[in-house]
Amino acid sequence: MTIVLSMGGSLVNPGAPDEAYVTSIVKVLRRMPYRFGIVVGGGKAARIIADRIRAKGGSEFEADEAAIEQTRENAAFVAKIIGNEANRKIPVDFSEAREMAKKNRFLVMGGTIPGITTDSDAVLLAECLKAARVLNLSNIDGVYSDNPIRNENAKKYSKMGYEQMIDLAGKNDMRTAGTHFVFDFLACKLIARSKIEAHFVHGKNLLDVRKAVDGKPHGGTVVK
Repeated sequence: MTIVLSMGGSLVNPGAPDEAYVTSIVKVLRRMPYRFGIVVGGGKAARIIADRIRAKGGSEFEADEAAIEQTRENAAFVAKIIGNEANRKIPVDFSEAREMAKKNRFLVMGGTIPGITTDSDAVLLAECLKAARVLNLSNIDGVYSDNPIRNENAKKYSKMGYEQMIDLAGKNDMRTAGTHFVFDFLACKLIARSKIEAHFVHGKNLLDVRKAVDGKPHGGTVVK
């Protein structure tokens, strides 16, 4: 059985690579009886790099290309900590990832093409590998009606249906610039089309991570 994790760049590289955190979560995963696909985000470093490209007059496509390179650097960092059970080369597309997953218990990758977030990449990888479920690990402990950092009255959901998640993500796309939603709209549409169970937990709550990997009740949000 394969489980796919979308691991937020803010966890892996909050300003500098966080070896202690990655080591701790890898220790948890290694003890579990599954194969894993791990898609790593870009985090703060990717946002800084993308902003530099824009400041120089670069297009959004070029900004995305630069950010994707950062996700792959973050992925290489995670793969190095995992060691022999992970792929050494970071795949650049899903065909390459699928072949590497056959040879490695842990398949680690970053982004793929401009315009596609690592959230969507994680769901596409889950489809590709026929994963049992997808976990979204970020610095937010679930799905909320609004950004809980900015709105203390935001409602947290313990369970959601696919259509409810799509509707919430769609509304978020029309909010003011800079608002962040825990899962992008395309990723929501993708989990719905393949009926992939998705779990949203705080990445540093390792007990919830372990429960979510097992498909057991936890303190985050389940979408199915």
